[in-house]
Amino acid sequence: MRVDLEFWRGRRVFLTGHTGFKGSWLTLMLKMLRARTTGYSLPAPTDPSMFELLGLASALDHHIGDIRDLAAMETAMREAQPEIVFHLAAQPLVRASYAEPVDTFATNLMGTVNLLDACRRVPSVRTVVIVTTDKCYENTGLTRGYAESDPMGGQDPYSSSKGCAELAVSSYRDSFLRAAGIGVASARAGNVIGGGDFAIDRLVPDAMRAFCAGNPLEIRNPAAIRPWQHVLDPLAGYLMLAERLHGDPGFAAGWNFGPAVADAAPVEAVVDSLIECWGEDARWVRSPGTHPHEAATLMLDCSKAGERLGWHPRLSLDEALKLSADWYRCWHEQGDLIAISKDQINQYLSL
Repeated sequence: MRVDLEFWRGRRVFLTGHTGFKGSWLTLMLKMLRARTTGYSLPAPTDPSMFELLGLASALDHHIGDIRDLAAMETAMREAQPEIVFHLAAQPLVRASYAEPVDTFATNLMGTVNLLDACRRVPSVRTVVIVTTDKCYENTGLTRGYAESDPMGGQDPYSSSKGCAELAVSSYRDSFLRAAGIGVASARAGNVIGGGDFAIDRLVPDAMRAFCAGNPLEIRNPAAIRPWQHVLDPLAGYLMLAERLHGDPGFAAGWNFGPAVADAAPVEAVVDSLIECWGEDARWVRSPGTHPHEAATLMLDCSKAGERLGWHPRLSLDEALKLSADWYRCWHEQGDLIAISKDQINQYLSL
């Protein structure tokens, strides 16, 4: 199965976090699919940002707002009258969560609660997809991929806040939304990479900044294994999930959208591949000093999405890294970022 292009034509969509990395890609995809999208988010979180570089404010009904402000978000949602809601707004960084744990829980847990509460009072809403993370699972060192039936948890504030958000989704589904005829599902992706990410303390944007400046990339945990995937793979999963959930409440559950098991690779291997893509004396060194705890190994079992949604990752890790490097090289050389972004989406949708 693929994304149903006709399903999205003219569909009213409310998207939180549209100014972020994943939100920018989803904004552009929805624009290309001819959906009628309203975005609600804080200003772009980085400078530069994909949202600003591509001028995406003109691609949707653009609202600046905080998901911690329930009244403002509900007002924007009522004005938009969406059928489908995608919730991507979050504090998305593990290391930042150690520095600002209260803000992380306020955004990731209570922001999600606010979104769910607004959805139950806006009559037009029928379908809600809440995006969390692979790190929402209690990491017990399993060598197999974590499945949707595994318990929620998380040691660091970011992971724990996302596990809490998953519990809030389950509570609102059982207490309010199912009875109101609103389907709500959660989506858990892996370590998402791709052009347009300019966040600090993420591997690919850190590498691109270092390589563009002619500096070595510093790596904290070279042996850490993560489920790497190109941003378009999970976004396609979110769209497919919303399509099915819109017509069938049986899809109101948690879903993993991770890469193939072979693409769960150590940081060192990913950086070596990036260096090969980039060339020009790109290199890495190990970062000195001590660092906050991060899980050593994390993989997802995505068999449920394959069996029930027909979703499978279409881009290998090598392909994902090449697409990412191509995008950043275009940015570095001041090329046409709108064209390369649309081209990568069209290539993906045609696979």
